[in-house]
Amino acid sequence: MRVSLDPKELPDKWYNIIPDLDFQLPPVMSPAGFPLGYTDLKQLSPGKIIEQELDRKRREISIPPEVREIYLDWRPTPLFRASELEKALGTPARIFYKYEGSSIGGGHEANTAVAQAYYAARDGARSVVTATGNGEWGASLAVACNFHKIKCRVYMVRSNYQDSLYARGIMEILGAEVIPSPGEHTRTGKKVLAEDPESPGSLGIALSEAFEYAYSQEDAKFSWGTVMNHVLLHQTIIGREARLQMRKADAFPDIIIGAVGGGSGFGGLAFPFYPDRKRIRMIAVETASAPSLTRGRYTYDRVDVGGLSVLLKMYTLGAGYVPPGIRAGGMRYHGISPIVSALYREKQIEAVTCKQKEAFEAAITFARAEGRVPSPESAYAIKAVIDEALACKQKNERKNILFILASNGNLEIEVFTDFLDGHVPDFSFRQDQSEAALRDLPAVEAG
Repeated sequence: MRVSLDPKELPDKWYNIIPDLDFQLPPVMSPAGFPLGYTDLKQLSPGKIIEQELDRKRREISIPPEVREIYLDWRPTPLFRASELEKALGTPARIFYKYEGSSIGGGHEANTAVAQAYYAARDGARSVVTATGNGEWGASLAVACNFHKIKCRVYMVRSNYQDSLYARGIMEILGAEVIPSPGEHTRTGKKVLAEDPESPGSLGIALSEAFEYAYSQEDAKFSWGTVMNHVLLHQTIIGREARLQMRKADAFPDIIIGAVGGGSGFGGLAFPFYPDRKRIRMIAVETASAPSLTRGRYTYDRVDVGGLSVLLKMYTLGAGYVPPGIRAGGMRYHGISPIVSALYREKQIEAVTCKQKEAFEAAITFARAEGRVPSPESAYAIKAVIDEALACKQKNERKNILFILASNGNLEIEVFTDFLDGHVPDFSFRQDQSEAALRDLPAVEAG
């Protein structure tokens, strides 16, 4: 079953959840420990992006016509019912997935990449710099930069740079300059390598290196791939479409599930359903090797290892925590979006953890039933979906389960072939390293 929308039904506004929250969201802080102001981000971000990041009053923010026109290249995206997976599981539950695999880059990241590149170009930037894990975000931003005739520089987590050759190659084919992180090009990279020459890197390290570059170039802007409020804002086009499609399918969701690395995909799908939160269970799925929500501390922390940018109130394992080298690179981050973190703190969403091997086992089950190879990150969501569907089977409950699916996009085929060959191990959470990293929190509050 496929539920499509007419291009005329493409939303023309993003949804800002902050005015609808029934609690006070802690402010973003500057590196000096003061509430963030416009000027604190001016060197890094375009003006409109800063306005969106700080906006706590407007419930809807208009999508620029130029951005919406590019969205129409792949949006609205389809909603599918996973009927074959339901049959394979023998569950009475109805499983639906919002398919974000038809976009540039093969994932939801394109929704914010196009917007951020547009605003950077409007502000006169000649290049954009970012950090990426597996490469879906970097690939999406590379294409978006091509649309707007600006250059793209990507610091890629070293373990992924070495393992994800297709992803790296696609970014380079698309014109991005891809640099392994940590590296010798920046002070942060040199410091990390001096302490650990074999460091696999992390998104926190790659972010510091990208920030260093952005600060050193007058005509460069930094693009955020996740975590920040404006990124989750751009992703809400997913959930706005999904609301219309679930209504057409006569199947309002009882459960919404999404993997969380920083939280943008999960937030993009779930936030537009927030007004109906009392009717819906919203479940964030994180990797067991970097369980920020379930094992982290709710406090202000740096977004990057070097502390070169903002401080966020979030669930964190400590900016210095380097997660093990799991293959879902987008989930190797130390913290979770402030909005997602606050929702979890207020017990308005749930969180579960999943090990790497069981996630990929679930992905294989899904692929063989539905014929689509998911991204490594989506594999974690699928494991939770299967668990919930089997719980419905045990209780004989007919619930509607909705989740977000990014496709592999040919970037990560080797992940699954390695898994089938028995070369993908599980990794444990490094609690001692997290505790050490949490002892170096910024002096904004005790925690």
